[in-house]
Order: sequence, then C-alpha cells, then structure tokens
Amino acid sequence: MKQLDGKIAVITGAASGIGLALTKSFLSEGMKVVMADIDENSLSKTASELETEGAEVLGVLCDVSDASSVETLADATIKNFGVPHVLCNNAGVAPAGPILDTTPEEWQWTVGVNLLGVAYGTKTFAPLMLEQGEGHIINTASQAGLMTTPVLGMYCATKHAVVGFSEALYRELEDTEVGVSCLCPEFVKTEIADPKRLRPHWVKVDEAHDTYQPLLAEAIHATGIDPSVVASDVVEAVKKNKFWIFTHDTTLAQANRRFEDINADRNPSPMV
Repeated sequence: MKQLDGKIAVITGAASGIGLALTKSFLSEGMKVVMADIDENSLSKTASELETEGAEVLGVLCDVSDASSVETLADATIKNFGVPHVLCNNAGVAPAGPILDTTPEEWQWTVGVNLLGVAYGTKTFAPLMLEQGEGHIINTASQAGLMTTPVLGMYCATKHAVVGFSEALYRELEDTEVGVSCLCPEFVKTEIADPKRLRPHWVKVDEAHDTYQPLLAEAIHATGIDPSVVASDVVEAVKKNKFWIFTHDTTLAQANRRFEDINADRNPSPMV
C-alpha cells in the first residue's frame, strides 16, 4: 500500500502516546482514522480537537480485552467510514515489578489488553481486509518482546507473545494482499508506565508493586524518543510492506544476544 490517501485506519489506544501519534501521521497521509480507546475523557478531547482542525476522525470507546467491544468497534467503523485498510493493534499496559509479587488479576488484565487485544483485533478486522483484497496490520509489541528485564516479567511475557503471534500471522497471510508488521519500540515518551490511571477496580495489586512504576516512568521520560518518530517509522513500514519495525539501534543487538547465548550453550547473559 504505497498510497494511503483516502483510505481508512483503525487504531487502538489512540487517545494518547504512540496511538495518538499514529493517528496524526495517518491523517497527514490523507486517511480517515477511527480512534479507539478505553479512556473516554482523553478520547473525546483528542477526537474533538482533531475534528475542529478538519480531520476525518471517529472516536469509539473500546475495551480491546473484550471481544464483543472490538466487534462493536468494527461495526462503527464500517457504518461510518467503511472497511479499514490499516489496523494498528496498539493498546497496551506496562505494570512493573517482580513476577513473584504479581496477582492473578494483574495477569488477567495485562494478558487481556496486551495479547488478547491484538488477537481480537486481528480476528475481527483481518477477514474484512482479505475480502476487500487490501490491508495492513501493525501489532505493537516492544523491544521487551525480544529481550527481558528483571522487573517487567508480565510485560515481557505478553510482548514476546505478540511477537510470536505477529510472525505466525505474517506466515499465514504471506500469500495474500494483507501485510503484517511487528512494532518493537524501546523507550518512548508516553504514559504507559502509569497503569493505575486506567487499571480496572477489580485488578488487585501487591502494595509494593506500584513502587516500581515511578522509576520506570522516570527512565522513559529521561531517555525516550518522541512518539512521532515511531509513527513515521510505522507509516514507512506500511508503504514498504516491512515486517520488523525497530525504533532504536540497540534492539537488534539485544535480540542477537539471546541467540549468541543459545549458540554458545550458555545461560542468559547479564543485562548491560
């Protein structure tokens, strides 16, 4: 899809961070954008601002961990704009802390958003794209989908799953007109390190667990890149039908270290 003008994109987690940057980048390409998010206030605010500027956007409240909510998103998309050409399964959460301090509810929530949200989005929209004979799916994983850290166990687990899902999906759709990309950013200046702002009331958390979040947020905002850089990389990947989207030079080295350890028959190397 070298030409995006006049086409339709659906973006989850679109009210802030990478999702909002993706929205703006696709709009600048002349696309119509359906903005899906669970944060109703931010979604209403950002969608209204963009509409005031003349953008063709539609804000849809959506819980990506709920398959029926994703189906409602698809119904609203088709009713207002038509079958989408681009799908960004971008919504995600990043609870930090040791695995041994996690709760079952935290796992259910994190897996529901980070992994099942990608699966439900793909299962809902990919058949529509196949039927129309054109489309591209971008799944937001992370550099944490290719390496691990001691205090992001749940996040790493779900993002590794997104990488595996995306690669399998690429193979499944390789001979079709629907492309697949796997986005693996490192630190990006977003609010992902503040899961409490959107965490459901039913998610029980160990009291010590949230102490890690400010440290993660500080690191992200100290060294992270602007979301607009990520969005530009995604647009380029769609036009070039490129699978891997790395935003940092360190990602490939981190990924290769695992295979160097495997080839050398040694335990995982310490982080550097």
